[in-house]
Amino acid sequence: MVISLLSFLLSGDTDTKALFLNVFFFFFFSGSIYEMFGNECCLSTGEVIKITGLKIKKIIAEICEHVESCESPQPFELPMNFPGLFKIVADKTPYLTMEEITRTIHIGASRLGHPCFYHQKDIKLENLIIKQGEQIVLNSVEELDGEIRVNCGIVRNHQNHSFTLPLSQEGEFYECEDEHIYTLKEIVEWKIPKNRTRTVKLTDFSNKWNSINPFPKDFDGNLILKPVYEIQGVMKFRKDIVRILPSLDVEVKDITDSYDANWFLQLLSAEDLLEMNSKEFPIVAEVIEAPQGNQLLTSILQPGKTIVVHKKFQASRILASEIRSHFPKRHFLIPTSYKGKFKRRPREFPTAYDLEIAKSEKEPLHVVATKAFRPPPGELSSVSVGDQFLVHHSETTEVLCEGIKKLVNVLACEKILKKSYEPALLPLYMEGGFVEVIHDKRQYQISELCKQFRLPFNVKVSVRDLSIQEDILAATPGLQLEEDITDSYLLVSDFANPRECWEIPVGRLNLTVQLVSHMSGDTGSCLVRTLVEEITEEQYYMMRRYESSDLHPPPRPPKHPAAEDKKLTLKTSAKERTAALPKSPK
Repeated sequence: MVISLLSFLLSGDTDTKALFLNVFFFFFFSGSIYEMFGNECCLSTGEVIKITGLKIKKIIAEICEHVESCESPQPFELPMNFPGLFKIVADKTPYLTMEEITRTIHIGASRLGHPCFYHQKDIKLENLIIKQGEQIVLNSVEELDGEIRVNCGIVRNHQNHSFTLPLSQEGEFYECEDEHIYTLKEIVEWKIPKNRTRTVKLTDFSNKWNSINPFPKDFDGNLILKPVYEIQGVMKFRKDIVRILPSLDVEVKDITDSYDANWFLQLLSAEDLLEMNSKEFPIVAEVIEAPQGNQLLTSILQPGKTIVVHKKFQASRILASEIRSHFPKRHFLIPTSYKGKFKRRPREFPTAYDLEIAKSEKEPLHVVATKAFRPPPGELSSVSVGDQFLVHHSETTEVLCEGIKKLVNVLACEKILKKSYEPALLPLYMEGGFVEVIHDKRQYQISELCKQFRLPFNVKVSVRDLSIQEDILAATPGLQLEEDITDSYLLVSDFANPRECWEIPVGRLNLTVQLVSHMSGDTGSCLVRTLVEEITEEQYYMMRRYESSDLHPPPRPPKHPAAEDKKLTLKTSAKERTAALPKSPK
């Protein structure tokens, strides 16, 4: 059957997973010459092209509700860098098989690639019954014992239960409501189903955007996003990726089953490598497109270089930011194998409640007040600028406030006098200012800091890492170690020197390789090297936005004990605010 190129690629008969990762061939009947990105390409009658990807080139937005001031709003283009945040409206159209879901929805190793569905009826498995309406998380698609299955999970009583479903699993699967907040770029890459539109709700819009605001005055946020696709492919005897506009008037025929894939290069992105089966590693590959930036990685990953990709894996990094009073701050991902040494730096605490969070059983927290505090008449302590305290523990005490006795949460401390100590009670609601006094002169490895102290934590590099040529952390005035995160990496080496391996990030690496061969047997032990990675402001905030909710402290107490009278009102408004906030992916 001969149909148009885009119609074939968007039809329900094509496998989205194969489209991105495997090989499709199409036979062109009508000749076409066109120019794309300055390169003239010719698609002549009878030519065969290997399709390697179907990417979204741009997004056309359409306001999906009646707006009085604009009776028939015209569709408009939203650029990929549009500085808005969106919530996704669940698709009400059911998916009838797991195979349809895998062909339509992008499922990947990234935390953004784990869509959630529920089923209209109970699903009975060997050792588990998935209940009607229960949220099913789709984690990955893998071949198990010769059958393609979907790795899934459900959470019951705070425990995760894993299971697999075959592609042939039938039923009525519906998208779950998604409470997360996404950028347009994230929606484009992960959340637009193939051959479907996506309805979203605009939740936030930055005033820093220089372009004209495309929305009507009384626009309430509902949009239909319609993707415009770009087809990526490879032609014979060419190593570059050809990009084809879907509007090109070409008809094609699927000859995948009757064509020898060895005639074409097999090009893989870093994301494609991450989604390969672990059993397929190690592989030998030639670098086609290489990342820009770090000179050391550029020397290994340069076009034409042959490399060995040993494995894919998850690795731990410490997210850190410069301590400085002005912006922009630099942000880093530090491996726990970093060999430099750190000295502790004083932390700043805006409230007494922050002291409660930061106190440690290992040593008393010693602070100096930078702001005065005068409590209401009662049994609480006043604070003057320069007062020093040793922080011990929190407790509850009774105070007299406006003639009424109230229970107040306080921080029990010792005020340091010239030759003695004086007990002091600081209310947790106290808005003041404190700076830590450091007595510890030791030098620590980063792994020691993470084990002994609770993040966030302030440090300064005291001894640079001598194992690397340029230590970008050594020149920073100070660092706040913020969070321990886990990310996806590839272990690669130069083919000429396979014993020296480097951990390279997948999500922040613009890498395309040509598969040369699969290596049989064990490549042996190798010396694994890691790099301190400097990340952009956008990458930093994406990581912070998805940090675990377990890392957040509980909400701060009321600023004044009299606020207890308004407890019900405060609870109600807090619930409303919480519902409006973005939730972290599981």
